[in-house]
Amino acid sequence: MMIGSILNPINSSIIAVALAPIGAALGADAARTAWLISALYLATSIGQPLVGRLVDTYGPKRLFLAGAALTGVAGVIGTLAPNLTVLVAARVVLGFGTCAGYPAAMYLIRSEAERTGMKSPAGVLTTLAVTGQTVAVIGPTLGGLLIGLGGWRSTFAINIPLAIACLVLGWIYLPGRTAIAPSGAADGAPLPDGGPLPVGAPLPDGGPRPRNRLDWAGVLLFAATLVSLLLFLMDARTDRAWLIALTLLAGTGFALRERRAADPFIDVGVFAGNIPLLATYARTFVAYTVSYSFIYGFTQWLEDGRGLSASAAGLLLLPTFAVGIVVSTLTGRKAVVRGKLVVGAVAQLVACAMLLAVGDHAAVWLLVAVAVVLGLPQGLVSLANQNALYFQADPARMGASSGLLRTFMYLGAMVASSATGAFFGRRATTSGLHGLALFMLAAAAVFLVLTLVDRSLGRIAAPQETKQAAPAR
Repeated sequence: MMIGSILNPINSSIIAVALAPIGAALGADAARTAWLISALYLATSIGQPLVGRLVDTYGPKRLFLAGAALTGVAGVIGTLAPNLTVLVAARVVLGFGTCAGYPAAMYLIRSEAERTGMKSPAGVLTTLAVTGQTVAVIGPTLGGLLIGLGGWRSTFAINIPLAIACLVLGWIYLPGRTAIAPSGAADGAPLPDGGPLPVGAPLPDGGPRPRNRLDWAGVLLFAATLVSLLLFLMDARTDRAWLIALTLLAGTGFALRERRAADPFIDVGVFAGNIPLLATYARTFVAYTVSYSFIYGFTQWLEDGRGLSASAAGLLLLPTFAVGIVVSTLTGRKAVVRGKLVVGAVAQLVACAMLLAVGDHAAVWLLVAVAVVLGLPQGLVSLANQNALYFQADPARMGASSGLLRTFMYLGAMVASSATGAFFGRRATTSGLHGLALFMLAAAAVFLVLTLVDRSLGRIAAPQETKQAAPAR
């Protein structure tokens, strides 16, 4: 599960150091190579809830293995790609292939916890979060090492052995399809498509039968909504406002379709009635908007505004990820979600205020202090929102719910990228950084308000006292 869940973050981070050599080798400018990043974001934003829904329907093992196979195919295509167009196609395939690991892991953790009567698998959830954070830290370093050894194509080839490892280990160790009872169901309750079955026990034919065919019309409308929105965010201009109109039109059509579908791709009625889960998605969106604005914007300013080298700028970001890993490890087993989110939001506010005091000749210790403070929410917020979702989501839709969590994370990343471009323009100046800091400050304030007004967060620990946890309402 850990290897499968890192496939996406490792490919998100490793590409950062490969863009320049790819552009030089294929004769592409920075605007064209940027599609290697955007293609993965687009595919992953759509693919995470789609694959999560398939995990809910067909079980985690099949989707885990299919995703691993797609990842291996993408690695081969990228390694042999003759031009940038094929390389972008490889990143799209890679985006869909790496979508299965996280939803499958969350589904398996929940089903195993219910099968064994575990109160809360905090240790496993913490390991899952820390693994992703660790990969985010070592991704660029690993990419540089691979490029030094085998050129930029090796950053795609690394997916081949990783995919093989997932295929072999997944085939041997992952259980067949398991059943998770819908929210409120007890052991032995009838499944939607069959007779009574203990929670987590495999069906005689290997798993739960799909109830209906996948709602492809809903999938296409959902994809149209996200693609038009993300295309606008990638280059937000007034002459591209028609993309927002298309987003609203497709989104409305998607909501109407899902309310009428017999077996919807995303049951908007269920999600609309689960306010705590919607609040978790909203917190994830604004928190990652702040986090990615810092990663994109502060790094660019360190090079342009402060005049540091790329390697020095990278070193100044290490405290953020290092503190995040340490904080996640030390606090991961503690069930208090609300406290972690409050501390994380306050730390974001403090760090954004500190950015307003940064100037062209800011002392290195101040820059390090900003990076350290941002490390606190890096280690608290992601894990807290993941744990909140674990208890808030309908167990029968854990895969789709987990996939949507990642979608909102990537939406935050795209908003951060658009904001960074808007405030900086052609060069990352100190005045642009201060404008970006005010934007981040507003987002962090929204994050804090969403946390303080959500009274359900204080009750998340309650389900841990019973054998089977019901989603928070």
